[in-house]
Amino acid sequence: MEPISEIIEKKQQKLKELRDRGVNPYPPRFSKTHSAQEILSLPLGTAVTTAGRLVLIREMGKASFAHLQDSTGRIQIYLKRDKLGEDAYHLFTKDIHVGDFIGMEGVSFKTKTGETTIEVASLTLLSKSLRPLPEKWHGLKDAELRQRHRHLDLISSPEVKSVFEARSRIISAIRKSMDEMGFLEVETPILLAQAGGATAKPFSTHHKALDMQLHLRIATELYLKRLIIGGFEKVYEIGRIFRNEGIDTRHNPEFTMLEAYQAYADYHTMAELLEGLLTHSAESCGKKDIKPPFARLALAELWKKYCGEDIHQILSGKSFNRTGLIALARKHSVEANESTPSAKIFERIFDACILPELKEPVFIMDHPTAITPLAKLKPGDESLVERFEFFFNGQELANAYTELNDPVDQRERFVEQKRQREKEQDDEAEILDEEFVQAMEHGMPPTGGIGIGIDRLAMVLLDQESIREVILFPTLKAEGLKSD
Repeated sequence: MEPISEIIEKKQQKLKELRDRGVNPYPPRFSKTHSAQEILSLPLGTAVTTAGRLVLIREMGKASFAHLQDSTGRIQIYLKRDKLGEDAYHLFTKDIHVGDFIGMEGVSFKTKTGETTIEVASLTLLSKSLRPLPEKWHGLKDAELRQRHRHLDLISSPEVKSVFEARSRIISAIRKSMDEMGFLEVETPILLAQAGGATAKPFSTHHKALDMQLHLRIATELYLKRLIIGGFEKVYEIGRIFRNEGIDTRHNPEFTMLEAYQAYADYHTMAELLEGLLTHSAESCGKKDIKPPFARLALAELWKKYCGEDIHQILSGKSFNRTGLIALARKHSVEANESTPSAKIFERIFDACILPELKEPVFIMDHPTAITPLAKLKPGDESLVERFEFFFNGQELANAYTELNDPVDQRERFVEQKRQREKEQDDEAEILDEEFVQAMEHGMPPTGGIGIGIDRLAMVLLDQESIREVILFPTLKAEGLKSD
């Protein structure tokens, strides 16, 4: 195989030759009247003007066939020297190659094999490709190479392109459903003086003009709830979230989240909202086996069944009972010691004992107060809050609360999170957001809130095993360094 460096050198030489002959290899514009897909549905004999990337060329002396690809698919073209003229045909056969973009005018007809084809009457070089396409159109095989060079992945693998088209339809379906239910789409800040609303470590930066440290948001929750306080009754945001955490098949440091808040609602309302959104999202990409309602199971019952004890053995009011928590972890061979944050131990026990049992779509209801400082207490049990996590195919897709609207309780919860952050060295614990508490002191109506991971939802609906396959440009290590 010819080295890539030599191929590039030859292409650059060809580029110079074209320019020396007065041919502009990168003209500023071209008017296209029909896509490849539209041409296939037109009556034969229709005059068309189209453009795209050459993906195949078959020369046969005085005539040539080629395939042109655009965003809708491929169309065959037929070029004949007598029809095009000597100069234009010479340009095509000697100076234009696979990978180049061309524009043309012509008339559609059917070949003897029944394939709709354009007989080209005029031809324009639109963009000269200076690098070869991957593996002669068999596509990139290495997953990291595909994700790093997504433009090549999209060129050579139509099935990859279809995944991202379907993802776009999913988001459109969600937005349409939210709008039809009377929710107002809003935008909230990404750069924050404090990053709250979730248990996660933020990315930090320094703002020179203000001479202050800022953080990329880890959630949109606190600002959206301020809007509820301000008088809006239904708000949502679909936006990028940033968390300084590990990378695996379910986690990317930046991801897309839908968060929505509704006044005079609770977590049961949010469960119904999620079932509707999931149904409409599935329909948008042709998935017909999503059939709500889904089971709603109490975490306390699952804890008793799979961990072997009452969940209150590891809880002490609004905090964790660390002695019981560490003892249970050791009983189930879960990594934990005196320096491990309580929230992390709880998460590890859940992942080891309960998560493998979640085969069907399910709402897990009522979670510990100690790890949920922004949700209302479950009546009669201060150790638990009205919160669900929704699991599908064994992974969490959504998280919802009956939102805490008592500013006194909210401040106390933040103080407990501050204790966990300082005493247990838990850098993912919630921060005390004084501005948010003060906003809540002006009065906040009963509210339900939900967060839905758009990337994980796309994974489930589009049958993808890695989050990187539904994010166009996932976070990767610098080129040359191996990613995990």
